[in-house]
Formats: sequence, structure tokens, C-alpha cells
Amino acid sequence: MAEIDLSPAQDRGVLKEIIKEGVGDETPTNGCKVKVHYTGTLLNGEKFDSSRDRDKPFKFVVGSNSVIKAWDIGIASMKKGEIAVLTCAPEYAYGKSGSPPSIPPDATLKFEVELLDWCGEDLSPGKDKSIQRFQLVAGQNYANPEDGSTVKIHLVGKYNDEVFEDREVEFILGEGEDVGIVEGVELALPRFLKGEKSRLLIKSKHAFKEEGNSKYKIPPNADVEYEVELQNFEKETSIWSMKPEEKIEQAKMQKEKGTKYLTSNKINLAIKVYQKVPKYLNVVTDFTDDLKKERDSLLVAAHLNLALCYLKTNENLLAKEECAKALELDPQNEKALFRRGQAHLGLASPEIAINDFQEVLKVQPKNTAASKQILICNSLIKKQLAKEKKLYANMFDKFAQEDKQKEEQKLKEQPDVMRETLGEWGQEERPGGRDATAFEKENPNILMLNANGSGEFKNM
Repeated sequence: MAEIDLSPAQDRGVLKEIIKEGVGDETPTNGCKVKVHYTGTLLNGEKFDSSRDRDKPFKFVVGSNSVIKAWDIGIASMKKGEIAVLTCAPEYAYGKSGSPPSIPPDATLKFEVELLDWCGEDLSPGKDKSIQRFQLVAGQNYANPEDGSTVKIHLVGKYNDEVFEDREVEFILGEGEDVGIVEGVELALPRFLKGEKSRLLIKSKHAFKEEGNSKYKIPPNADVEYEVELQNFEKETSIWSMKPEEKIEQAKMQKEKGTKYLTSNKINLAIKVYQKVPKYLNVVTDFTDDLKKERDSLLVAAHLNLALCYLKTNENLLAKEECAKALELDPQNEKALFRRGQAHLGLASPEIAINDFQEVLKVQPKNTAASKQILICNSLIKKQLAKEKKLYANMFDKFAQEDKQKEEQKLKEQPDVMRETLGEWGQEERPGGRDATAFEKENPNILMLNANGSGEFKNM
């Protein structure tokens, strides 16, 4: 097959001749991990390197500058299973310096390369290939959106090659759930550049999970594909550059937004947003007089609402911690004490929870909810004590039974002298160890000392 000029400048710097066609239509893009076999030679045919001789394929990431420029260009044009010869001019290989001692200066190189396999760039948090990126169009500059950035994207979702959504959407990164953006897309976007267009393969755990999506006719546990273009984004204003009043305003906005998500039962989103409130307010020295009071009030509210969210998601330890933070600012806060009591109940500690509910009544004697919780705590403590009593009683009964069985076993192991044919006398106790006489067998409790006929006791 005729050589193809792959060099961007069409200067014949990277020529490819296909020896064996590959399969499919897809080729690796920047960020993809490839596995190849290769043999490298000089123009005179002298071999300087070969992965085949080592019987060990070579792996690298396309576009990561870990190989010569010609390889990044040439292998990005190959299909899986393809074998091709790449002719690489010096400026696309090792240049004027070469790579002594194998490659001389200004050397043009030939590589016979077989593309064995490749996979997309792994963007998944656990590096388990559950989110793979295949770049279609490179982005501009080096800036990436981050959590809190306002992003504008165009996305096309596919399942089994059928398009199920095609739309432009603008949202705050980290809150995509509010506009139906799957987790996998949100996790990938911080790695996008402005103007980038990429294909994402997303496993079900980062897409529609076990629930599926009836609107899009996607079954449970289904893997999906998205083509995503990051059209534009705008980062959040840096907190350090804000004035105290601006920080207060931003904290209020996040608190109100969190409450909107909470009342809509979007608990995970509410948690994300409430967690932003302390970030604006964590430097106490920024706030004086009335602003400090407002700052403390906003912090207490954020911690209380986070505690409520964690109680709803059964994360009782986190709920307890948020209540503790609220109580540091307001030691007699009725809601903080009550919710911490609920957290202790969730952690199966009614004997600790009851103290919090009793403190609530000291603050507000008419709090009927706290009174009911105290009754619940007492009932649980009573049941717990009864259970422990029964457990210990059973334990002692078991120990007593085991001791009795051991004693009985010891008695069984001792000889029963009243049942032996020799009565209370054993053969070893008769003079000379003789056998019992007929008389002794009939009278087992009598030992005839001179029964051996020795006449030893004749004179007695």
C-alpha cells in the first residue's frame, strides 16, 4: 500500500505504509493507553530495538510526550490489529543529537508497529475504567473548569447506538443532578479544556445505576455513551478576593440553594451546597460586630441543615459531628441537641442520647418531641438491660452446665470398686499378684492373706 504523509505540515516527516489492515473504524486519541509490538531499524536495515525480541509488548499513553513525536502522530492513525511501517524524519524522532550508541545524529528511522490493543483515557475515581475518554477535538489553552464553575455543554447520549438525549445545557459543576446530568459526565468535565469534544464510555455505576431511566428507556445497570462538548465555562470568584460582605452574601445564597434542594428531597445536592457555606465563613477575623453575628448564625444553620441531611441518609456519625460544630457556636441550641440525640439513637447509644434530650427540655421544657424521645430511650435501655441480663444468665447457666459435665466425666473416669469382680481389692494387692480364690470371688470384700498355700500364717 502506498505511503501516507501523516505529518501536520505535510513535510513528509511521518510516513505510514499499511502492511496489514486493522479492524473497526476507531483509532486511539490523546490520553488513550496503547499496547504495541515494534521493531526499529535504521535506513540501512540495521536493527536497533525490538519489543518482539524481548517478547514483551510496549505500552504508553498517546499524546503524553513519553515517546518520539512520530509515534504520537503515527499510532493515533492506526486501528486495532493494524500493522504499519512508520518512516520518521530526524525532526520527528531523535533530531540532531540522536540517541547514542544505537541511533546516530540526524537519523531517519523505520518502525514496523503492530497495534495490539488500546483503551480510552481512564477518568474514573477508582481507576477501574468505568469512565473512559476518547478525544475527538482538542480543547484550547490549559484552563479546566472546577467544582462550582458555571459550565455550558452540548451533549449527546447513546445507548446501544441509539440516541436518547441531545441538548445544550448550562449548570454549576457539582450540581448537574439538578438538570439531569449523570455523575460520569460531571466527573469527567474537570479534565476538559474549553472547546474540547470527547466521547465518554460510562459504566452504569456512574450513569443511571440500578434504577435505569424509564424516560429514556434505559434498563437498570446499563452502560451508556456520551459525546460531550465543553462550549464555555466560568470559574467561581476566588474566596480570598472577596470582601466580608460578599462572603456573607455568597454564604446566604448557598444556604438558600441548599434548602431548595433539601425541600425537593435532593439530599446529595443539598449536602454539596451546604458544605460550601463554611468555606466562605471559616476565617473569623474577617468579620466584626454585626457581620460576626450574621456569620455565626449562618454557620449554625449550615451545620444544623447538614446534620438533618445526614440523619436522612443514615450517616449518623457525620450528623453527630455537625451538631457538635453547631453547639460550639451555640451551646444551648435546641435543634443541635435534639439532632445529636437522634444521631446517638441511630448509633444504638440510647444511654447517651437521653442526655441530649434531657438538655433539650432544660432549654425548652415544652418540647414534646424531646419528651417522647426520652420515653423511647428509656424503653430501649430497659430492653437492652433485659437482653444483657438474659445473656449473662444464659452464660452462667452454660458455665455451670459445663462444670457439671466436667465433674461427671471425672467421676466416670474413676474405677467403681463396688462393681468390680474383685470387690475393693485389686489383683495387685494380693500377695504375689495372684488371682482371686473361689471364696474371694463369692466374698469380694474379704482378702485371704495366706491363700497362696504358703502356710505363712499357720501359727496365728
